[in-house]
Amino acid sequence: VLVQVHGQGGFKFQNWAKTYGSSPELYFQPTSVEEIREILDMARQRDKRVKVVGGGRSPSDIACTDDFMIQMGKMNRVLKVDKEKQQVTVEGGIFLSDLNIELSKHGLALANLGAVSEVAAAGVIGTGTHNTGIKHGILPTQVVALTLLTASGEILECSESINADIFQAARLHLGCLGVVLTVTFQCVPQFHLHEVAFPSTLTEVLDHLNDHLQRSQYFRFLWFPHSENVSVIYQDPTNKAGPSRLHPPSSSASWWWDYAVGYYLLEFLLWISTFMPSLVCWINRFFFWLLFSSRVENIAISYKIFNYECRFKQHVQDWAIPIEKTKEALLELKAALENNPKMVAHYPVEVRFARGDEIWLSPCFQRDSCYMNIIMYRPYGKNVPRLNYWLTYEG
Repeated sequence: VLVQVHGQGGFKFQNWAKTYGSSPELYFQPTSVEEIREILDMARQRDKRVKVVGGGRSPSDIACTDDFMIQMGKMNRVLKVDKEKQQVTVEGGIFLSDLNIELSKHGLALANLGAVSEVAAAGVIGTGTHNTGIKHGILPTQVVALTLLTASGEILECSESINADIFQAARLHLGCLGVVLTVTFQCVPQFHLHEVAFPSTLTEVLDHLNDHLQRSQYFRFLWFPHSENVSVIYQDPTNKAGPSRLHPPSSSASWWWDYAVGYYLLEFLLWISTFMPSLVCWINRFFFWLLFSSRVENIAISYKIFNYECRFKQHVQDWAIPIEKTKEALLELKAALENNPKMVAHYPVEVRFARGDEIWLSPCFQRDSCYMNIIMYRPYGKNVPRLNYWLTYEG
């Protein structure tokens, strides 16, 4: 069947954080496999590269291209729900935010989710999205099958029993292997999470890291640079029902704390600190005291606890290291900040954990890992000098 596909010229792509962008020669929003085939044929004839983009949430430039860009948002159907196997097959363009709602209608859920669900199923596995929990792998470990359309137009069915090598490569594909048409996720019965956030210190958490890892199924912590302050966050399945609306551990129930203080005041102070960098130490300590120094609890359906609102445009780096190096790495970063008073670091450094896996390009390949996520916000879109902090972290 010959399908006439028209690409849009003059489209400007930007990632969510507005840190990277590009102007693809042609931008496509296909609605069928035949249309994607046609696009790939056209690209081959014109010697063009093709990039597939989902929600644009990656903080990197991975989706950027000057050639052809395919946005899969119109291929977003739930194709099959197998309640017996607790599996769901979806088109690659479906956002997890929509999938979460669909799954809940069938009494199912994904066992683990990242902070943001406005991401496409194919993109989640393309970039190795993760959350936390030493008994849980990165999100692609929940994928049990997928179909791939290669550059030559061939459709490959992939799972642990069919095209097993390609399956382990495609579960974290970085957009290199073709267009992911469908993804089959292993689900679990729908569940609620009980979240508890409480203050601690970096010394306490690092000295008792194994205890924390065993105590909570989804354990993470936020360290506030230029201080010892830490917010510990436990999330665990519960049979209790809770309020339907989630308030992140960093906020109280009121708009005042959520937005006036937690967003608008913070953004203003961070902007002021671009002229007086020494203010950052004070800001980190002040906001810990204001928003994180009390114990906060919440119960809600799982995806409402896993997800929280990322309001700030930001630059981030998120590296995975062997879990046994967690203490050493954080203490080195703390010492580097103490020894370089001119180097500033916005809060938080978010520390999460993931179980090892067999996915070839996974940061957790055959090892349990600690993810250390550093951040520099962009108050009112202004870039804050970060090179020294970035290089110190990478070193």
